[in-house]
Amino acid sequence: MANVTAAARPRPKVMTLTDAAAERVREIMTQAETPVAALRVGVKNGGCAGMSYTMDWTNEIGRFDEVVEAKGVKVIVDPKAVLFLLGTEMDFKVDKLSSGFVFNNPNQTSACGCGESVALTPAKLED
Repeated sequence: MANVTAAARPRPKVMTLTDAAAERVREIMTQAETPVAALRVGVKNGGCAGMSYTMDWTNEIGRFDEVVEAKGVKVIVDPKAVLFLLGTEMDFKVDKLSSGFVFNNPNQTSACGCGESVALTPAKLED
């Protein structure tokens, strides 16, 4: 009997970055007082809608962290957040009165009125 191995199917991207998001991350990193290697993105429980996005600077990559390298910047996704962020596009928007990072997340089911927290459902992985 021949040894048959199944072809590995391509892994979906956890996150993508728009040009504006990558440029803003790069801009902040180059202006930091101490060097940083990457932006760490995650989610935490809290807020009126149930969860909120987290962003911190880091110089460490954990064993189970998901590394997204795009457009000259490195984003580390916390392993506990991967299923909540799967397929998310990170953007940076500038409006008349505010500016900030925006997460276009297909797993988001609702958001609070203040825009600080969201309701997220983990992505369903196909077999």
